[in-house]
Amino acid sequence: MAILNILRYPDPRLHKVAKPVTDFGERLQQLVADMAETMYDAPGVGLAATQVDVHERLIVIDVSETHDQLKVFCNPEIIWASEDKQLYEEGCLSVPGIYDGVERPARVKVRALDQHGKPFELEADGLLAVCVQHEMDHLMGKVFVEYLSPLKRNRIKTKLLKEERGMQREPGPRAAGARR
Repeated sequence: MAILNILRYPDPRLHKVAKPVTDFGERLQQLVADMAETMYDAPGVGLAATQVDVHERLIVIDVSETHDQLKVFCNPEIIWASEDKQLYEEGCLSVPGIYDGVERPARVKVRALDQHGKPFELEADGLLAVCVQHEMDHLMGKVFVEYLSPLKRNRIKTKLLKEERGMQREPGPRAAGARR
């Protein structure tokens, strides 16, 4: 297993639309294991393949306190969503340190394939429903900050770009006798 690099907003690769998973062989099994390890290490409760620059319709989720209830969704689709909505404070591994309220359907029913290609359906509410919808947005090239106002989105983009530039610029040692 390996810790994968998580793309950071506003990386344009986060806006690519994912293609369906068609091969359920060893490569996919390794990707699922690597994504799960990356998600737990981050730490997070969900991760879409898009976030690790693999543009296939694959998400991993574990909203349990004990981190032992991994759910894998290949080619997920929401087949029902409740009319009642809930406002949930969301964050994202691709948008580190940023949290804001997003309104989504309170309950959803999802149809997907597991990592071996076996179909299943799942009804979700609460954090799991939010997480499924959030990760499925990634597969469509959408990041949660796109639900926020343009002003908030631009502030977040500016803040993250500044942080990234700061991380790339490692201060070197000063030359002896250098003037300030």
